[in-house]
Amino acid sequence: LSGLSKYPELKHLLFFTFCLIYTITIIGNLLIFVVTLHPSLRMPMYFFLRVLSFLDISTASIVVPKMLVNFLSADRSISYMGCVAQLYCVIFLAATECYLLAAMAYDRYVAICNPLRYAIIMNSRVCLFLVLLSCCSGNVVSVVQTAWVFALPFCGPRKINYFFCDIPPLIMLSCTDTSLYEKQIIVATALVIFMPFCLILVSYACIISSILKISSAEGRHKIFSTCSSHLTVVTLYYASGTLIYLRPKVSYSQDAKKFMPFTYTAIIPILNPLIYSLRNKDVKEVLIRMMSELM
Repeated sequence: LSGLSKYPELKHLLFFTFCLIYTITIIGNLLIFVVTLHPSLRMPMYFFLRVLSFLDISTASIVVPKMLVNFLSADRSISYMGCVAQLYCVIFLAATECYLLAAMAYDRYVAICNPLRYAIIMNSRVCLFLVLLSCCSGNVVSVVQTAWVFALPFCGPRKINYFFCDIPPLIMLSCTDTSLYEKQIIVATALVIFMPFCLILVSYACIISSILKISSAEGRHKIFSTCSSHLTVVTLYYASGTLIYLRPKVSYSQDAKKFMPFTYTAIIPILNPLIYSLRNKDVKEVLIRMMSELM
């Protein structure tokens, strides 16, 4: 894994930067996970938020620790099976999060458009089913993509011009024509990103229609504030995935573009706790209450 080996003078700065990002990511997401376990936050929205925090911790932990070791180590090698495992986990977690964000949008739709039936529709069984469906869908995507990548013949250099094992840098090492495989990636991207994104758009179209019918400005603001947090994460996550996987070979033509996947592997996991805690009044109140009890 070459990483940024062309710029050895930056290795210590990058190490401390990403070490700080990783530490804040773990602490922030663990805090969200613990806070949303509070009895006053036993709602589907916070159940999905706990799962999202777990996925963010897992994604960062799959990529960042190995990257940190490589910054300071002369041996940046990764075993063949280690590369397979890393690619599978990255795709599984990323795809699962895409589907989970769609499930969270559906939860917001039911809460706003069918408030009187919310508790009946979004019961614990339905919430668990949506999470398991997201995980199963992510697993299918990951198994297929990983199997296809490592079915390619690799007869060239064993140097991956990247920080971790991902689809675009791996297919560049193949010594066969990958044009058909690249088309398959575009189809997979459509299934994993655009399909859930379309469901999210439909959900928010219905939500906006309901918001416009509310006469109270305070009520409209409260609903918009809740939804804007989710929309911010959706925009960042789906946009980064589209840019990376829609044109896999072109995306990795320059060293500067190596940083693009850090949007969903390192940056978004650190932003999620900030977005959902700072913009959520209930989470902030519970967090303050828990801190005061500890002190």
